[in-house]
Amino acid sequence: MKLRHVDKPQYRKMTNQVQFGIIAILAISSLVFGQMLIAILSSATVVAGQPTGNFYFNFGGVIMGLMLCTLVVKHGRKKPQYADVYYVWQLKQLQNKIYRKLNAIQQAAADNNVNALTILCFYYQSLAIVYELDNNTLTMTEVNRQISVLEQQIQDKNLSCNADDFSVEQLGDF
Repeated sequence: MKLRHVDKPQYRKMTNQVQFGIIAILAISSLVFGQMLIAILSSATVVAGQPTGNFYFNFGGVIMGLMLCTLVVKHGRKKPQYADVYYVWQLKQLQNKIYRKLNAIQQAAADNNVNALTILCFYYQSLAIVYELDNNTLTMTEVNRQISVLEQQIQDKNLSCNADDFSVEQLGDF
């Protein structure tokens, strides 16, 4: 995955639309599916003359609503207007994969391992992009500091590595 520029106002607008849409679809479809299940199957839940409640039907409605949301997201992610939202989502998933191996990567980078340095370049630059898009200004100074320390290490050792050289396969080494 390559790092690219994401238009912040457009990204924020589309992210808000996606979040609102998913919440609305989940709420409405859960109610509709729950009521449909109750209407169709509620007579089967009477035990010894006492109704057992509709918890399981409502829970089934929520599950069906989640499945509908999953289908909507799976279909909608291919639309061009949501490309930035999907790209940032993929970037965050990749950051999580790197984070799970971060200690081993940092130890290898301390030994001037080029793959580890490349992964860290990508990781810190992608964090800066995501933090900027999400208005996470509290940790930006720390990320910028880590980027400058990493760049200094690369310059001091006369190594050539940057975020564009990153590939997911490099994570397999750690």
